[in-house]
Amino acid sequence: MSRRLGRGVVLVAAVGLLAAVVLYSWQAMRSRDDGPPAGRQTSQAQAPRPDVSVVTVTPGAYRAWAHGYGQAAARFELTLTAQVQGQVEELAGDFDTGRRVARDTVLARLDDTDYRAAVASAEDALAAARLALLEEERRGVQARAEWRASGLKGEPDSELVLRAPQLAAARAALASAEAALAGARKDLAYTRIRAPFDALVVARAVAPGSFVQTGTEIATLYGTDRVEVEVFLSARDWANLPDPATIASGEWPVTLTGVEDGRRWRGEVLRVAQHLDQTTRQRALIAAVETPLDRDPPLLPGTFLELEVAGRLIEGLWRLPSAALSQRGEIWYVHDDDRLASFAAEPLFSADGAIYVRPPQALGEAPQQVLVHPLDGYLQGMAVRPVEVKSDD
Repeated sequence: MSRRLGRGVVLVAAVGLLAAVVLYSWQAMRSRDDGPPAGRQTSQAQAPRPDVSVVTVTPGAYRAWAHGYGQAAARFELTLTAQVQGQVEELAGDFDTGRRVARDTVLARLDDTDYRAAVASAEDALAAARLALLEEERRGVQARAEWRASGLKGEPDSELVLRAPQLAAARAALASAEAALAGARKDLAYTRIRAPFDALVVARAVAPGSFVQTGTEIATLYGTDRVEVEVFLSARDWANLPDPATIASGEWPVTLTGVEDGRRWRGEVLRVAQHLDQTTRQRALIAAVETPLDRDPPLLPGTFLELEVAGRLIEGLWRLPSAALSQRGEIWYVHDDDRLASFAAEPLFSADGAIYVRPPQALGEAPQQVLVHPLDGYLQGMAVRPVEVKSDD
């Protein structure tokens, strides 16, 4: 009997153990079906939101600016050449590279012996032509008196009788002699090679003793009265500017900044091109700076410049840091529930490190928090914690 009792105890224990295993397995399956424990749900819901730097902006009225780049070029750039041939006898003391020369300064003097002889010969020929004309006029008067004294009526059958052709030939000979003298004197004057305008000597190609032919290069000169800067602007820039007649009135200011050293000059819009460039397909604006070498600092021809020109006053724009525009061309902002949203934007213009964009109409009714440095990984509806930073306004 004791043996039967022992077997019963073992059987009951085995059944209990099996029931415990089944109950544990059933609870584990139920836990997987019902999701994670309540404690884990609470920790996920309270995960920290990332901080984002924002600025609060409202629409305002701002003056547009157009930007472009160009090179300062002298108003006149001339390769000065010899008009006559001869040997260089003398050069002006200021006729050196980098020097400035005034208009009509004699830069070089050629040997003029042959040209003075030519002038003297032309003067002699002119005097002879004048004498011949006077004599022919006298003969014409005498011939007409003789015709009248002959008692014949009317005019003679030939013009030679009254010496009309001879008189015309004498007058033509005089005109030719006068022209020859003028040409000889002009050639003599060309032996003095003069600066045609106030100029900067960029290069000199002759020396005392050089022999030059007609057309030989003497020097390269840049005018010093004005430099011009041609800048091509996009259609969007032109839309932000006043009409061409207003901007080209000669009183519209521009700011020119040296790309290499940051120096600045004040200039005016000189004119506006009336065609599109075949290469850039853009329209050019030409600005000018008067007496550039007398400015402080001087504006040298060849300086590469950035041009800024003021445009129209445009309303309803956001002024944002330039970094607020993402690489995808989007502006990100924060909703009232601290979630991200964005819209595609193209700045109308930029100035002083800021961009100016026109927001959607729905966002222009109240101040908005705009991200200063949006990241490519941001998603629409992403929960964030906005942190206000100081604006540059």
